[in-house]
Amino acid sequence: MSEQDVFKSALSDFAFEAASGGAIRHLADLGYTVKQISEKLTYPTPPERVRGAVWKHLLETGVVLTKEPGSGKEQGKAEYRMERDKYGRTSFRLAASGGKNAGVIHWKEGTYCQERDGMPAAYLAKLCGQNGGNDIYISCDFGWWSRRDPEKLTAALGILNERQQEYISGLPWENIVCYHRLDMRMREIVVKLYEAGYYQGTCYCLKTAEKIRIGKQAAAKGDRDEQENHGCG
Repeated sequence: MSEQDVFKSALSDFAFEAASGGAIRHLADLGYTVKQISEKLTYPTPPERVRGAVWKHLLETGVVLTKEPGSGKEQGKAEYRMERDKYGRTSFRLAASGGKNAGVIHWKEGTYCQERDGMPAAYLAKLCGQNGGNDIYISCDFGWWSRRDPEKLTAALGILNERQQEYISGLPWENIVCYHRLDMRMREIVVKLYEAGYYQGTCYCLKTAEKIRIGKQAAAKGDRDEQENHGCG
């Protein structure tokens, strides 16, 4: 890339940050989908630029992880620190911290069983109550599905309401298993997909050090005997 191209790219990034960057992050924190954020921006911004900015923000703030929770490899949470120069001008600097959950966790592994543990919505709500909103994650295969089995992804999204569909389809999920914080929205999405037979994955409870398999994968991993012993066969 030539110096002129580098300059143009840097200038474009600066203009984007000044015009839309802060607004995008703020709206993402409020729970807006990429589509809603694009509609609210007063500065014309390409949808792909918005998608990229939202995804980057979710990664930096620890809402989404691309490494398994508790592996010690998670990306640190972002911290924005206010600074003033000698002229009194204020700016914000991004300083990613290691995060309190960046250490290796020795998991107590288990399997969700509806007969034993109750309805999925109530069960996940209980786990969230025990671990707090920031210390529980759920695995997501949406990026994998979009590339390997798009028909399955389309069918799964059809189970969700419009706002939930917008959230999932609006993010540029990577072609790997990702891990999303189990906030209220993601909890509702997982419950709907599970009840329709589309979800199988793992819930990571960082505070209680529980790693809980949910869905068909439980039987595939040799847990049939355990399930039968608890009335889940």
